[in-house]
Amino acid sequence: MDFAHSARAADYIQRVGDFIRAEIEPVEPEYHRTLHAQQNPYVVLPIIEELKAKARAQGLWNLFLPDEVHGAGLTNAEYAPLAELMGRSFIAPEIFNCNAPDTGNMEVLHLYGSEAQKKQWLEPLLRGEIRSVFCMTEPEVASSDATNMAATAIVKDDQVVLNGHKWFSSGIGHPNAKVAIFMGLTDPDAPKYQRHSMVLVPLDTPGVEVKRMLPVFGRHDEPFGHGEVTFTDVRLPVDAVIAGPGRGFEIAQGRLGPGRIHHCMRLIGLAEKALELACRRATSRVAFGKPLINLGGNRERIAHARIAINQARLLVMHTAWLLDTKGLMGARSEVSQIKVAVPNMALDVIDMAIQLHGAAGVTDDFPLAAAYSGARALRLADGPDEVHLNLVARRELAGYEQ
Repeated sequence: MDFAHSARAADYIQRVGDFIRAEIEPVEPEYHRTLHAQQNPYVVLPIIEELKAKARAQGLWNLFLPDEVHGAGLTNAEYAPLAELMGRSFIAPEIFNCNAPDTGNMEVLHLYGSEAQKKQWLEPLLRGEIRSVFCMTEPEVASSDATNMAATAIVKDDQVVLNGHKWFSSGIGHPNAKVAIFMGLTDPDAPKYQRHSMVLVPLDTPGVEVKRMLPVFGRHDEPFGHGEVTFTDVRLPVDAVIAGPGRGFEIAQGRLGPGRIHHCMRLIGLAEKALELACRRATSRVAFGKPLINLGGNRERIAHARIAINQARLLVMHTAWLLDTKGLMGARSEVSQIKVAVPNMALDVIDMAIQLHGAAGVTDDFPLAAAYSGARALRLADGPDEVHLNLVARRELAGYEQ
């Protein structure tokens, strides 16, 4: 592959980086202080809408979507460095309308949605007017094996009826969340990967109830959050099913390939931010008569962090290139490789940065504790390490085992 950025990508890298440095980084600390001082932190502060309007006016909008009509028309390899830049900030992805789970949901609607579904849901999502939710994981079954799914989406005449219990439904706390994509079992007798369907569920539909918002290491990720949701005899017209009954797994695979590139590159940006903070701390603080950088092998730790980040970035960029040139089936092993390698790398780098900050590193005076929480959760999100390692091993051992 050619590691040089295309002229189009280089232009976006410059403009996105400039916007983050000039518009987002100066206001982000105060944004977080103001948000967490709210009695109800599940709100959209005015600065978010102001920054979104500025980003959209500058053409820095829907950068993830490889469609030149609704997005920037970038390939996975071109978008990846932009995701890395956004990963340095907790609010930047939303500012550019490139935040999860909306990116994945918009891709689903773009690729599989009917014209009516696109008009009702995709268009306002593309404009950043509403937010969306993805409901797949369930508390009563091992959701690392999605075929265990107990929630149902049963087609009856001209309706689809949903019942089930979901949790870690990301984004459901956002005040602008209006629709969820629900995945459920439709036909238990169909072939294994044709049993499930994805259904668009307006969140104000009778029978949908958010039971609670779930903490992750004590954090609630406001204003998006992760919720526990029940669906009780939720009745919708059958045209709420995306692409037709039984196509849930097909859609899920199309959604998760690019999505894992986005997650991993954002994490690399987060690791870069942590390394930057570590270097500043280690060169500005003195202990036992020496700068921290000259104590206890800290120079070597900094060097190992740089090597690890660069290795991870190269692996992700290679995977993005494979997705662009060979499709998901030509990059299955590599997509799983990055999903294991990058969160573990980020955790190591962030942990090192926390150690250099001492007690301050585990407070909210620095973004490191929140970064560690997010990186650790991503060893579970979109499939735990063990599932991905099994796929990599299976591909590697093909032809060896009898």
